[in-house]
Amino acid sequence: MSIPLTTSYRLGLTGWPLEHSLSPTIHTAALGASNLDGDYQLFPVPPLLAGAGALEELIDCMRRGEMHGLNVTIPHKQAVLPFLDGLTPVAQATGAANTIFRRDGQIIGDNTDVQGFLTGLKSFAGHLFLDGRSRNPHSAPHALILGAGGAARGVIYGLVQAGWNVHSAARRLQQAEELVSAIQTSPGSGDGPNFLHLDILPLDRAAISDLLPAVSLLVNTTPVGMIPKVDASPWPDGLPFPPLAVVYDLIYNPLETAFVRAARAGGLIASNGLGMLIEQAALSFEIWTGQTAPRQAMQHAAQEALKPV
Repeated sequence: MSIPLTTSYRLGLTGWPLEHSLSPTIHTAALGASNLDGDYQLFPVPPLLAGAGALEELIDCMRRGEMHGLNVTIPHKQAVLPFLDGLTPVAQATGAANTIFRRDGQIIGDNTDVQGFLTGLKSFAGHLFLDGRSRNPHSAPHALILGAGGAARGVIYGLVQAGWNVHSAARRLQQAEELVSAIQTSPGSGDGPNFLHLDILPLDRAAISDLLPAVSLLVNTTPVGMIPKVDASPWPDGLPFPPLAVVYDLIYNPLETAFVRAARAGGLIASNGLGMLIEQAALSFEIWTGQTAPRQAMQHAAQEALKPV
């Protein structure tokens, strides 16, 4: 893949809200550590339909060469797709894009959430990926995913491809049904060895209870618990955690959400989403610049920014 030559990179993030995003801090550190000139800005765009014009204008800026790269977060990972000229296979399979780049005059959507999530998970729970365990439907581990938005698509697709039995629990069942349909019909799925089990259920105590003893991994992909509403949790009140599960909250600000705190109090291994944030950002940086991302510098910048004042 050819990388556009530039003397100054103009990069950014769009989504809503963006006040507490660490992306500018992380990518500014990456540019500096790589001796590259440029900046990374926030472009808050309200949800569609209100934000349609602003979202289209951002993509047009890239088409005119006024921007070199764009990250996309909640709630636009799916909404941005109609404005693009093409998708990478992963973005097409997940039906969501978090990274936009320009190649040969075309604006292309990619999804670095998938590999970012798997790399982050393996860094603290590599024991869940034992060789041979994930290719037998009867012994494959079970994952329970909370939410069915753009972030959930990357997480679920990554786990399906790794051979997991995946259960998506969502409050908006129609959104979850659309997610399952998209992944089941995506390239590499079907009834082959890369597709074992994927179903949906309501995110409530009654629906989830019977599944809990089998769950090895519990992932929150919703924004519930993010700053400023740090006392909120996506987990149903009064419902015990799966007794043997590893818990992964994609939220990184605060570093310890109410969800993670409760899981740790119950004796479970639990992690925030900082590792995923760094890895997906590093992969985006490499797409835009063609250079190896300085992950250590990016990690350090994020940790410094998250330190209590």
